[in-house]
This record gives sequence, structure tokens and C-alpha cells, in this order.
Amino acid sequence: MKFPGFIEDFISLLYPRVCAACGNSLFKHEEIICTYCLYHLPKTNYHLIKESPLDKVFWGRARLANTAALYNFQKKSKVQHLIHQLKYKGRMDVGIHLGKILGADLLKADAFSDVAKVVPVPLHSGKQRKRGYNQSEQFAIGLAHAMNIEMDATSFIRTTNTETQTRKSRFARWENVKEIFKVTAPAELANRHILLVDDVITTGATLESAAHILLSIEGVKLSVACIGFARD
Repeated sequence: MKFPGFIEDFISLLYPRVCAACGNSLFKHEEIICTYCLYHLPKTNYHLIKESPLDKVFWGRARLANTAALYNFQKKSKVQHLIHQLKYKGRMDVGIHLGKILGADLLKADAFSDVAKVVPVPLHSGKQRKRGYNQSEQFAIGLAHAMNIEMDATSFIRTTNTETQTRKSRFARWENVKEIFKVTAPAELANRHILLVDDVITTGATLESAAHILLSIEGVKLSVACIGFARD
């Protein structure tokens, strides 16, 4: 709905439009993230790099075709603030917007040209009901929209409600996510290049566990993508 200029100005006083990364006011032509942050947030461009640091996380652990991460993730950074807005503040629009940004980049990369479906790492149904949405699914929606492909959030589910991964060691993270996923519709995923997406990758334990399940499906080619990659 369009409002006359003075009404828009009044609404902006009550509900100020601010950048989800830095908190500064947005100009009228800006959406979600201000222009300054868009140009200065630490993009990885890993989708353009062979044997990238993210590739190496999964060496010997999962047979992945490609990896991609939109931003490098550090604590107390603007990227962490963005993900906090998405994950805990109900800002689903942040996830969709970030997905569109990465999706536009992947659309130009030959390695991702045959991706047929975007599959978000699922939340357990109980946790999703409590939060109201799956943050990775919002990211997947934006990716699929930008890449003009299907987003599938029903063929791959989480069967166990695990504890948070925060502050767990690498081994503890792996123990926490073993055998927690299930494929509900293998025919929907078979013989396709699947892009599995999550919000943040740290040790890669969650995606490794999910990858083992998906790679057991006939003919699946698997790549992964995330919003933020927390390098050691």
C-alpha cells in the first residue's frame, strides 16, 4: 500500500526504518541494509575460489560439490547483529534479503548453474512452533527466488530436538547432531543438485550430519551455503 509522503514520514517517526546491520536510519531508497553496510560487510566470495577455507572444513567429512558463504562471521560484528535480528528478533525479511544477495552472486557462478532445489537445514517442529519460523528457511526462500529455482522445506526434516550448539566443543557438536535428520520424500530429491543452506557454519557438524543423509539418496549432488562462516 502506498501512502502520501507526509503519512510515510509520520509512520517513520513511530516505526523508524533502520539498517539491520548497523542500526542507522535507512534512506528512502534503501531496504533492510544501508548502502554503506552493503559495501563494507565482509563478503567471502568463496563460491569463486577453488579449495576455499569453507571447502576445507568438509574435506574427508562429506562429499560436497561446492560451498558458499555470504559473509565472514565474527562475534560482536555487524554480521552477528544481522543474524541475531533474523534468528531472535522475528526479522524474517533479513533472511530473505540476505538470500537474495547471495543468490544473485551464485546465479553468475557456473558451479551452481545446475542447482535444482534449495533445502534449508530444518528445525525440529517443536522449536519451530516456539520461534514461529525457521531462520534457515527464510534464507533459502531468498536464495531460491534469486536463482529462480524451487525451495523445498518438506522433503527433509529434523526428528530430534537437540540442545543448542553454542559453547559446545567440535566433538560435542558432532555428538549433538548425529542421526537427527530424516528424508520424507527421497523421490523429490533424487538425481538432483541440492543446495543445503544454514544460517551460520562453525565446525560444520550440523551440515555434515545432514549431508550424510542427503548423499545417501540416489544421484544426489550436494552443495552447501550459509549466511556467515565463523573461521577458526
